Amino acid sequence: MAFIKRQPGEPLQQDERKRERECADLLRQLGDPTPAARRWAVRDLAGCSDSSQALVELLRHEQDSSVREIILTTLTQLGDETAVAALVSYLRSEDVTLRNEAVEAMKSLPDEVSPIMGALLGDPDPDVRIFAVNILESLRHDQVEEWLREVILQDPHVNVCATAVDLLGEVGTSYSREALENLKVRFPDEPYISFATDLALKRIRST
Repeated sequence: MAFIKRQPGEPLQQDERKRERECADLLRQLGDPTPAARRWAVRDLAGCSDSSQALVELLRHEQDSSVREIILTTLTQLGDETAVAALVSYLRSEDVTLRNEAVEAMKSLPDEVSPIMGALLGDPDPDVRIFAVNILESLRHDQVEEWLREVILQDPHVNVCATAVDLLGEVGTSYSREALENLKVRFPDEPYISFATDLALKRIRST
């Protein structure tokens, strides 16, 4: 069978590489006009330890959703300080999709996220604190119950506590019973807090 050459200007086939996997070439390929080429470059940069900052910069202006998705996946795989700091910054973004993507990415980084979880749960912005609780949902870390317990004991915002008590109803143990009972005292006029707390206590008693 004869080899058919691509004609000049013919677009790349989906997910076709344009360059080899050398890190310098991959970084240059991030500026390629073809989403498929950028997607391959981003994916392969997971093997390049110093690529996080370039990926963070790319995500700021990347419009293709498939490339954005693989950027977040690659940042998760890299999991270095730059990658984690970027994911945290995305929690403050006005872009709802980006915020949700960052939450999902951080759920798979228990070792990298756990050292900053205390700061996230103490952030001045209650929305960031709610996102932090959402991250705990799948963080797979042995301190999850302790973090949630501290939230319902100390956080002054009812929506943050409501988010935490919902999750505590799934993962809580008798260790959190007193904190849950105290939560009802802290928010006596909030019907949902009373309902969710009673539900969590009932589940704990049955286990």
